[in-house]
Amino acid sequence: MSQINQIGLENNQVKELIDKLNDLLANYQVFYQNTRGFHWNIRGHKFFELHVKFEELYNDLHTKIDEIAERILTLGGTPLHTFEDYVRVSKIKAMKDASEDVVCVKGLLDGFKILLEKQRVILELSDKMDDEGTNAMASDYIREQEKLVWMYSSWLNQ
Repeated sequence: MSQINQIGLENNQVKELIDKLNDLLANYQVFYQNTRGFHWNIRGHKFFELHVKFEELYNDLHTKIDEIAERILTLGGTPLHTFEDYVRVSKIKAMKDASEDVVCVKGLLDGFKILLEKQRVILELSDKMDDEGTNAMASDYIREQEKLVWMYSSWLNQ
């Protein structure tokens, strides 16, 4: 017989969700650092435009990273918290010395694709568990990021 945790979810189901959220957290951390690097190193005619957009994005990612870690804690888990863990777990790979506008934007789109895939898995799993807190978080992130994918894709096609 499964035990119920402090927020009313079954412990055996929560473990899988915590693992998926830790995987998502690692990917967010690498994506965040890539975006910071794009902000710092962007060059060229689109500098002013992209420098600001990258800063907006990494500030948003910073907030989401904290929300994901706190959700893991709410579920009774321990969030990953070392760069060693992030790099080992993340499907998003670090982009070193990216400074060209198209390369940076394509890097964002590649990262969003991975985040969206992982968040859809979490959305489905949390829905099956009746975990509205995780489900709402994942749903909000997906909605926001799908719009960003459209915007950055439109920028590439200018």
